Amino acid sequence: MLNYIIRRLVLMVPTLIGITFLVFCLLAFAPGGIGAAIQAQAGGDRQAASQVAVQQAYLEDRYGLNDPVVVQYLRWLGRISPLKFGRRDQWLPAPRQNENQPQRFELISPPKKPAEIPLAEWFPSTQTVEPVGPYQPPAGASQDDLAKEFRVRERAYFEARYDSLVAGATLESALIAYAREAKIPGGVDELRIKPNLRAIAAAPRQEGLASYQRVQELGKAATAKHAEAVSKHAQLDAMFNARPFDEAGFGLSGLVSIAAPDLGTAFSKSRPVAEIMWPALLTTMSLNIVAIPIIYLIAIPSGMLAAVRRGSVFDVGLGTVYIALFSFPVLLAGVLMIGFLASKEYLNAFPVAGLSSVASEQMAYLPRVLENGEWERGWLLDRIWHMCLPLACLVYGGFAILSKQTRAAMLENFSMDYVRTAKAKGVAPMDVILRHVFRNSLLPLITIFVTVFPAMLAGSIVVERIFSIPGMGMALLDAIANRDAEMILANTVIIAMVNLMALLLADILYALADPRVTYD
Repeated sequence: MLNYIIRRLVLMVPTLIGITFLVFCLLAFAPGGIGAAIQAQAGGDRQAASQVAVQQAYLEDRYGLNDPVVVQYLRWLGRISPLKFGRRDQWLPAPRQNENQPQRFELISPPKKPAEIPLAEWFPSTQTVEPVGPYQPPAGASQDDLAKEFRVRERAYFEARYDSLVAGATLESALIAYAREAKIPGGVDELRIKPNLRAIAAAPRQEGLASYQRVQELGKAATAKHAEAVSKHAQLDAMFNARPFDEAGFGLSGLVSIAAPDLGTAFSKSRPVAEIMWPALLTTMSLNIVAIPIIYLIAIPSGMLAAVRRGSVFDVGLGTVYIALFSFPVLLAGVLMIGFLASKEYLNAFPVAGLSSVASEQMAYLPRVLENGEWERGWLLDRIWHMCLPLACLVYGGFAILSKQTRAAMLENFSMDYVRTAKAKGVAPMDVILRHVFRNSLLPLITIFVTVFPAMLAGSIVVERIFSIPGMGMALLDAIANRDAEMILANTVIIAMVNLMALLLADILYALADPRVTYD
């Protein structure tokens, strides 16, 4: 069994790669690509433009936006992989509003060198970049002081690099115009609308053209911007190489290390993705971990009774009710529950949104009577009260599938020879049902778990939106609305891993339920 589990865990890796690659391609080939969410944020505001410069440089470092999609994906895969190559990342202390606020940390990576401008040899620079020596931390500087200095250097570099990228893109447009006016064969890649730098460099220069003069003008400006970016990069890289902050993970050798997956930063929330996704995952899993046992505890006994009383009023009526529930849309059910069960105009018996009351953090864990004689329901009862309507929406659709499968599996086993033999030997009817028929009907029920669990996760998206629950579903919908690629990819990884683990759990349950099933 252990060898089988290890093999399955290893096989999950290519499966996970395939799933994430498909989602990554959809994001990369969509209009705007991976960086679509930040393209229209700058406007005319200098501060907004500065923030966009930081985000654009971050995405360029993380993905290489000008590289092919496969290369972009491999860059991202290297960031989320626990096995790292190259210089180790460092934990940068995040700024705090006050001293009482707990210290947070952000993961920073080695700064990437600014890209060369197109046809740099055409525009020899007269500027010299001053060499930067090893960084020496100021005497008595605290970690917060060093973090502030690093952020200043980082922002200065990102802004200079962004200006260099813009100047390079403007130069590329001028080179396209020059290649067309000069009629250089193959000078323009018409498919991507990009200049063919090799063809342009190989062709004789036509200095008399106005477009060539424009290229020279923009080239000199781009060279100056690039020199500034190189200088700022050297200053930032020197500080990073000094390792002023704790390094992530632990090193196996000089350039190989093991560290936690880097899920990136969600620009829509200006927070690390892992910091957002972990509470959301716990919320969604808590709902599903409670919902699945409820489905099984209700559907399986009712399916057993329907099989034992085949053709009775109970069997037909229960089947009709379950099919009707299965056919009822979750979205409509949630709206009706809020409108009638939670609305102040009707029953007002349940809360409308969330999983806890505003004051739940100050409540005791269990119900109690306060000193003034008032009754306090406590954190646990408050959480159960808030979960009633979301759980009802999650579970009612699963009753029909599991109950009908239980009924069908048991009816099939009732006709087996070993059941007739047990009855002929005088085995008690309850023992026949539980020890013989039901036990041999478990494998189909375990198989249903593989389909119910992913369906529950998918249903959580709708339920969490209806009841304003901050889980994985809400996080995914917000990420799609904001076109936040980092959040979408992180959701994809987590949901895929949870579903793959559900498949593995089903295989383990097979072996536990039936001794004849072995994976040796």
